[in-house]
Amino acid sequence: MSPQLAADPRHTIAFQGALGAYSDLACRTARPELATLPCASFEDAFAAVRDGLAGLAMIPIENSVAGRVADIHHLLPGSALAIIGEHYQRVNHHLLGLPGARIGQLKRVHSHIHALNQCRQLIRELALEAVVRLDTAGAAAEIAAAGDPADAVIASELAGDIYGLVSLRANIEDAAHNTTRFLIMAKEPLHPHPKGAPCMTSLIFRVRNVPAALYKALGGFATNGVNITKLESYLVGGRFNAAQFYAEVEGHPENRGLRLALEELNFFTREVRILGVYPQHPYRWETANDDD
Repeated sequence: MSPQLAADPRHTIAFQGALGAYSDLACRTARPELATLPCASFEDAFAAVRDGLAGLAMIPIENSVAGRVADIHHLLPGSALAIIGEHYQRVNHHLLGLPGARIGQLKRVHSHIHALNQCRQLIRELALEAVVRLDTAGAAAEIAAAGDPADAVIASELAGDIYGLVSLRANIEDAAHNTTRFLIMAKEPLHPHPKGAPCMTSLIFRVRNVPAALYKALGGFATNGVNITKLESYLVGGRFNAAQFYAEVEGHPENRGLRLALEELNFFTREVRILGVYPQHPYRWETANDDD
């Protein structure tokens, strides 16, 4: 990409973390035509889009091993951004060391707590001391700067390329299915055609504080044949009896089944807000029959 394009926010995608993070890798995989903008926090990544520093943001929402990403569901409703896409990124962990370092001389391995937990077998095999760091790419940068051949880091191959480290062993994750799902955010919502490619709809809602409210609110999805793929609850406003729900369902709001389900949901809830309507990622179809 030319420096002129890279400097244009319309050709930039923001992410949380340092250059070489898995979010950076997801950006480069999903939108290779865009420059990536590292941000210190998820809030900063959202702000970069709102303030015109980037056209898009790539936000991790869940991992097949570690589960949901903490705080994301709290932050999405207040981001003032719309979800316009999803991306599934396979996580291939590498054991990275200094050039010339040998596995036999390693004593410590540094990384984010999730990456360390996802590579327990190798850490145990090599009898390494696990050192928790804030993120994988940041740890790679620090190890490269420190220059101690006894230190290694678990991070992406991209991080190794950026910080001048070499891969001492590849694909060291315990689970072969290790995959992170990301949401792609923008200032303006996407408006896919209701008769086009299969869509996902993300929404938030609050149920009334009465018995069976959630059961009744969700009944319309069942009776209208709408598949709910994700349903998360969390407290709002510091109250233990006021739960907000984040849901993801298959379909477009203008499709008859989902339209009727949303009408019924509105009847039993205090607030319903659609956060985005976007095309389904092919990964959904590729893994649809894995449990059959």
